Amino acid sequence: MPQNTEFNPRRHLASRLQQRSEQVARRAAEPPVPAEGQLRRIVGTLLEAEGCKAAIGAYCEVETIDGDWLETEVVGFASDCILLMPTGELRGVMPHARVRPIGKGSSVPVGEALLGRVIDAAGQPLDNRGPLRTDDYRPLNGAPLNPLSRRPIREPLDVGVRAINALLTVGQGQRLGLFAGSGVGKSVLLGMMTRYTKADVVVVALIGERGREVKDFIDNILGGDDMRHAVVIATPADQPPLMRMRAAWLASAVAEYFRDQGQQVLLLMDSLTRFAQAQREIALATGEPPATKGYPPSVFARLPALVERAGNGEEGGGSITAFYTVLAEGDDQNDPIVDAARAILDGHIVLSRSLADAGHYPAIDIERSVSRAMNDITDKGHQQLVRRLRQLVSLYQQNRDLVTIGAYQRGSDARVDEAIALWPKIQAFLQQAYDESDGFDASLDKLSLLLEGEAVELD
Repeated sequence: MPQNTEFNPRRHLASRLQQRSEQVARRAAEPPVPAEGQLRRIVGTLLEAEGCKAAIGAYCEVETIDGDWLETEVVGFASDCILLMPTGELRGVMPHARVRPIGKGSSVPVGEALLGRVIDAAGQPLDNRGPLRTDDYRPLNGAPLNPLSRRPIREPLDVGVRAINALLTVGQGQRLGLFAGSGVGKSVLLGMMTRYTKADVVVVALIGERGREVKDFIDNILGGDDMRHAVVIATPADQPPLMRMRAAWLASAVAEYFRDQGQQVLLLMDSLTRFAQAQREIALATGEPPATKGYPPSVFARLPALVERAGNGEEGGGSITAFYTVLAEGDDQNDPIVDAARAILDGHIVLSRSLADAGHYPAIDIERSVSRAMNDITDKGHQQLVRRLRQLVSLYQQNRDLVTIGAYQRGSDARVDEAIALWPKIQAFLQQAYDESDGFDASLDKLSLLLEGEAVELD
């Protein structure tokens, strides 16, 4: 028979007090529930919310008329209000709508599961091949490397383009810009390097381009085996500026992940100008005054922060060789973004509209292009060949008008005579079909044959 226990008021009270103290301790350990606020006003694509607190870079949700929630990111403050930029369309947002912080960190999915996939700036698949199966995440804005711990650029990188391999040699871990106006062939040249560059992983960021170009790039350039070791981040021009900027950060984070795995990564970003324009839209909306031709100062602070994430890692690690296309509006090579990019990159390849109009592809202007790392990764013989060819091109261009109208008399200058005689072969050497690939050694051999006066056999 069970024995009846006598009720002890003191013991019962002590037990209740202990339970109460444990509940208080658990609640103290839990993170505080963020206070909700409400939408104050909308100016363009900028939202102002009051009554809630969130740090810059944090995420908030805004309730819509359909009961859904629109994701936004905190981009600034104004008095007691937080300034938000949407990651989607401002559709169904009501006056005084509820705003709640969601505490979402700025981490992005990374891993081998990304290879062969096409994702958007939020890391969501666009290729209808199911969800990404990866448990690895990295901060969207990675920590910069110590510049003294970076491995120097020592080895050339074969990009498969004859003119670049021979005359503008690229090194592993170098960062270069492709400068040109619209419709001059930047995307085509980028596609050639995507297919022919010797790299373990290719990360492609298509930022602010036409939606048609995204599908065309994937189907016609990265189809088949080339897509297996590539990751494509696509954010077309109809996306909000915040997502266009996020695509550039995401591409850099993915490239950093594979570099830290010891792999050689090729990062292609089309384009750096669209990234800068997206930052300009955000900065102007938050009230930042324009400084240089409509660009606020924050734009020129964001560019080096993005570009410096590429390059070589520490000794024994991998590398990120990066190509950034830069749109020269109106073919103006003194455009603020062009000028800023030229100063922070390790070289630039200028594409000429006059060459493109003449059917010369790739339309690389050899005289105005430079690879700043070339002298560190090539030998003296190679450098002498390059200097000689540049001199011949310059001499011919200086006397081009005289030659065209027949005013130049052969024998007047032996160097000009040599330039005129070799000009057809130089043009053939600098041109290359889209489906043609020339390795580094083959490019150098053809350059040597050209300057020795022998026939250059091009495929």
